Parts: sequence; structure tokens; C-alpha cells
Amino acid sequence: MQQRTVCLVLLAAVVASGIALSWSKHRARELYHTLEQLSAQQDEAQLEWGRLQLEQATLSENSRVEQIAREQLGLQFPGPENVMVIKQ
Repeated sequence: MQQRTVCLVLLAAVVASGIALSWSKHRARELYHTLEQLSAQQDEAQLEWGRLQLEQATLSENSRVEQIAREQLGLQFPGPENVMVIKQ
């Protein structure tokens, strides 16, 4: 009778460890899938960041700012008669 109890306990332990192993492998696959998705999102964000930096550099070029100042705002460089040099 005692030997039968030991066998049942061992069988239960084997079944429990099999279930635990299956669950942990399933969880590892889920986490790996999540990691891959986040990695892809990070890559997309890096590309977008690079595009935004390039766009900012293009939009803030001196020649572009000067062109907008002239065409849209009607600004001009002051003539020599309108320039004052201030010395301290």
C-alpha cells in the first residue's frame, strides 16, 4: 500500500512538472513574439526619427529661411544707410 502511494505521488509530480514545462515554454514563446514586435516598432521609430531630423535640417537651412523671409514676409536686407554700428 505504501509503495502504491509513493508511485501516485511520483506520477503526480511527473505530470505537474510536464504541465509546468509546457506552460513555461508557451510563455517563453509569447514573450519572444512580444520582443520581436517591440523590436520592429523600435526600428520603425528609429527610421521615423532619422526622417524627422533630416526634415528639420532641411526646413531650417539658412537659404530656405531667407527665401521665406523675402517672399512671404517681404523682408529685405537693410541698406548701408540703415545699419548702425554700436561700440562699447
